[in-house]
Amino acid sequence: MAEDSHRSSAAEIPVTSNGDLDPSPEKVLQRECQASNPGALTLSEPGVTSSSFASTVEGIIESGPYKGSASVPTSPVTPVAPSSAVATRLARSCSNSQAEKGTIKAEQTSGAVVLSDDLKNPAMEKLDLVRKWSINTYKCTRQILSEKLGRGSKTVDLELEAQIELLRENKRRYQNVIKLAQTLANQLSLIMQTQRQLGDAFADLSLKSPELHEEFGYNAETQKLLSKNGDTLLAAINFFISSVNTLVDKTIEDTMLNIKQYEAARVEYDAYRTDLEELNLGPRDGNTMPKIEQSQQQFQVHREKYERMRNDVSVKLKFLEENKVKVLHNQLILFHNAIAAYYAGNQQQLEQTLKQFHIKLKMPGADSPSWLEEH
Repeated sequence: MAEDSHRSSAAEIPVTSNGDLDPSPEKVLQRECQASNPGALTLSEPGVTSSSFASTVEGIIESGPYKGSASVPTSPVTPVAPSSAVATRLARSCSNSQAEKGTIKAEQTSGAVVLSDDLKNPAMEKLDLVRKWSINTYKCTRQILSEKLGRGSKTVDLELEAQIELLRENKRRYQNVIKLAQTLANQLSLIMQTQRQLGDAFADLSLKSPELHEEFGYNAETQKLLSKNGDTLLAAINFFISSVNTLVDKTIEDTMLNIKQYEAARVEYDAYRTDLEELNLGPRDGNTMPKIEQSQQQFQVHREKYERMRNDVSVKLKFLEENKVKVLHNQLILFHNAIAAYYAGNQQQLEQTLKQFHIKLKMPGADSPSWLEEH
């Protein structure tokens, strides 16, 4: 009996072949619980001690030589059963951690739903904008078709429409003048190129023909002088083309954009005016009165927009007329003086015309001025 008691007390501490302690039953249970749930309660906490287990008499581990890996014992081991209190506590900790995970997933899912609800507002706003644009486009298209077919009425400002039509006609005429002036400049450039070549030929013959040295020399100087004066005239013509082109493509075109906006506002105004007139001709009851009130509000909004655009176009046309007269007055004087001085052979008057309008003459073969010199 004494030998059995010594053996029992010695076998309570399991030892491996290398002298390390074998994992205790508490650690084995802890590893299994962590494998199933990483957030489970560990046995090393203060609330869990070895006293919670039953007596080791229930299962004795015999010591002996160890064979195999240090982590996995190969000797037969009789498992030590933990007490019911510890098993209940471990099960409760695993269930609590799983419940916490479920709560986090539920919160994440509910957060996604909230975000999707927030994302519905921009989509609904875009859909509402598309719906309003479609209705407005339909009304305007119907108004334009009815006007072309002679069925719908059209709001017309006779004075403003006359000014707009005159501006369009003048724009076409100015574009024609620019086209003809550009043709003249191209032809003049070809003439000057021919005159320079002819002057070089006369100068070469003057050197190689002693008996006609003076005659060839006079003609060479004349052609070179004409070519030089042609460069001066070409600079004046190009300046005229550039100024008139700026007037047409920028100043007048800017006013034409305002006119297009005014015409679009006029079509919208007439479209909503026609809708309001049709509703007023129909019956007035509980169903139609809200529609009439809404149509009245939309009609008032487009009426104010139309009147504002009409006033803007009137002011723009007035300032455009003043600017147009000032620009064309100077450019027409430049064009006339340059042409007259060139064909009269008055070189001084031609150069004075360029100085009067601050035109820099670009010599043939010279490099173009830098951006700082031009501005």
